[in-house]
Amino acid sequence: MTSRVDLEAVEQANTAFYEAMEGGDFETLSDLWLTGDEGDGVTCVHPGWPVLTGRGEVLRSYALIMANTEYIQFFLTDVKISVNGDTALVTCTENILSGAPSEEAGELGPLVGQLVVASNLFRRTPDGWRLWSHHASPVLAERDEDEDED
Repeated sequence: MTSRVDLEAVEQANTAFYEAMEGGDFETLSDLWLTGDEGDGVTCVHPGWPVLTGRGEVLRSYALIMANTEYIQFFLTDVKISVNGDTALVTCTENILSGAPSEEAGELGPLVGQLVVASNLFRRTPDGWRLWSHHASPVLAERDEDEDED
């Protein structure tokens, strides 16, 4: 049986991940990923990107995204958390609002909305729950309400 404490700790780690992205806080984001030998096994798939493997490659991708994104906000829905021993899986829908820099200095470019489904895999460490894998895929088709009734 999964403890409420584990579920809350995983939820906090997941929330911290998205808050770090929103705030452009690369240091906090880096701290949320596995380190050491375990860091070699981390993976990440951003929407439309190939699989990134290893802590260095994954963190470089986030540095690139942060450097080229003026504004980003995540509204998470359909969040589901499951914990099995020292591994936890969070699935959610990322309702993303983002804007790139404008051509005029100091101005925000047009805002764009995007719907993405994500899986975040965490491992328990002595320092708390750390990301092992993030996989995000764009939602390209609307869900048919009739499918839910089957």
